[in-house]
Amino acid sequence: MPDSTTMTLWRPCGPAELELVRESGWTAWPPRLPDQPIFYPVLNEDYATKIARDWNAPRDGVGYVTRFQLDGDFAERYPVQQAGGSTILELWVPAEDLDDFNHHIIGPIEVVGEYRAATP
Repeated sequence: MPDSTTMTLWRPCGPAELELVRESGWTAWPPRLPDQPIFYPVLNEDYATKIARDWNAPRDGVGYVTRFQLDGDFAERYPVQQAGGSTILELWVPAEDLDDFNHHIIGPIEVVGEYRAATP
């Protein structure tokens, strides 16, 4: 159960990344690829939905929105980044910190939305 010591985060992703999360037992995010120096979960579901629907789904055929809880004290080491408008908020986690980040996830990573690409 989330409380004042946890932070709720969302992560839009495609089917390949979601499969790796499933393989982890819904407990961890996969390592970043060499061209992905930052892991960036987002701070609100609307922003995650926009990315999953408007970017992941057209690119991959389907986009997912996931939600998870992170230890709030641990989360404080990553300042919130505003990546656009006032609701475009992300945590920027360096790829080399991802193992430590994963160890601070509380409970399972959950799929809370699925968006399919429009068919012509």
